[in-house]
Formats: sequence, structure tokens, C-alpha cells
Amino acid sequence: MAGDHKCLWPVTGRSRPVPGAMDTLPLFPEMVHGGIFIPSRVDGRAHPGMVRSMQAEDLREKVAIVTGASSGIGLATARLLSGKGARVALVSRSSAKLKKLSRELPGSLAIPTDMTVIPQVKRMVRIAREKFARIDILVNNAGRGYDAPVELIDVKTLRYIYDLNIIGPVVAMQQVIPVMKGQGGGTILNISSGTALMDLPGMSPYSSSKKALTGISLAARQELAGDGIVVSVAYPYITLTAFERNTIRAIPVPEDKVEPTGPYPSDPVEFVAERLLEGILTGEAEIFSHEWQKNRGRDRG
Repeated sequence: MAGDHKCLWPVTGRSRPVPGAMDTLPLFPEMVHGGIFIPSRVDGRAHPGMVRSMQAEDLREKVAIVTGASSGIGLATARLLSGKGARVALVSRSSAKLKKLSRELPGSLAIPTDMTVIPQVKRMVRIAREKFARIDILVNNAGRGYDAPVELIDVKTLRYIYDLNIIGPVVAMQQVIPVMKGQGGGTILNISSGTALMDLPGMSPYSSSKKALTGISLAARQELAGDGIVVSVAYPYITLTAFERNTIRAIPVPEDKVEPTGPYPSDPVEFVAERLLEGILTGEAEIFSHEWQKNRGRDRG
């Protein structure tokens, strides 16, 4: 199921460098200083991901893998990338939906895949590379929600959620990284959640999986900077998808209470996809849907 999107209060402005900071910053990894993101230096140079800027036309003939592409944010992102000229490998469990979508998007390829099954993830990347000869962009968007208080967490379900939300994306990253290194670079965009930056009672199974994905994403950004591979992570706000209706719940929720509410109206998937595309083009470390999200502190209740 495509991306999340319970997010209410993502935090910090870590996607903005401090003017002049690079003149005095030692050779340390990326860090937050005074609540503002400072890019790392690699061999005395600014983080490649912070200085790269592409134009939409640069996406022509680029190859993108989008997981969770059959619905929601993944579907909107696949359509947008295709509309900009990219060739898209469409990934989800729904073979019928993918085949229909592949007929809609020129040059795309449907690769039905269960992201919880490691051999299938590896096979998916292999097929995409064999078809297109390269992989320029990986959008790890597939995911599912699981809400339960800690006392009621079902370990089997928790393992499933972690397999889908974190292990699958990590395996996909591991498969595309050598390809991207060999071709001189690429972009990996992992779709996290605003819940990764909050401590929410009853949502820890899901939010903890997204916290893990966020941590791995930002670490990989530093690890791969010298290889020209830019890793970014996105925190969508509440989005108009079927995500909540597909969330697994330990405690049933009344039908009229399923959809979350926040201080601002929910975002259309097309808006979120545009923001993700902007992040891909700029190479920013952390992608927020709205400027106001950057100024919110942790909501610890």
C-alpha cells in the first residue's frame, strides 16, 4: 500500500544549509546546529546532495523504480515521473493494476512484487536493470500501517510490518546501490512518515518502522555521498489515500473515525507527488510537504 500518512507534526528545518557555515565547519557528518541543518563535508567539499540541482527535463529517459505504484502516492508519483519523460518500473503486489497502469504510461514496465519477500525484491531490481540497462531513481514508497498499544502488539504482525516498511526498502537499496555506483550516481528516495518524528500512543508499531527507515536513509546519505548517490527521506502530511482504511488495528475503530484529522486539510496525492519530484530534483536531505511542518517541535503529548 502506498506511502503514509498520518503525519501531523514533522520537525526541524534540516533541509536548509546555513549560509557561510561551510567556511568553518570541520570534516564532520551532517548535523543539526541550532535547529538548522548543516550539510556534511566530504574531503573538504560540500555534500554532493546539497549542491546538485536538476531540471525537470533532466528526467527524460531516466529510469525510475517506484514501489507501491498501484495506488496512492506511489501511483501519483509514477504518473508524474512518466509525464516528465522517465521510464518507470511499476512495483506492487497487484498484477492487474500494474498491467493496466503500464498501458497508460509510455515505456513503463509492470513488475508484480511482494516487498516482504526478499528474493522477489532482488528479482524486481534485476528485471528492471535487464529491461532498461540502468537505474537512476529508486522511490521506496510501499508500506502499510499497524496501530496497537504496546501491550497488544502481535509480534507476527509486527514482523510483517517491519518486513514491508523497512527490510524490503533496505534490500531494494542494496540491490540498486552497486548499479548506481557503476553508472556514476543516482537518487534514492525513501518515503517515511511524520509519525517517525513523534511519539504517538497506539501507533508505535508503524511509527517505529518509519523511524528506522529515516535513520537508515540519513546514514546512507552520508555513506554514499562520495559515489554520487543522493539519498533523501520524505515526511508526507496527512494524504487523501486509502492508507488508513488498509491499516491493521489491534483495537477496532468506528467507520466514521477511520480517517485522521489534523490542523490543516489533508493533501491530495498529486500535491505530494509534486513535492517528492521537487525533492528528487534538488537532492535535499529531508522533504516536507509544507514549510510550516519544519517549525513544529516534537509532540510528546
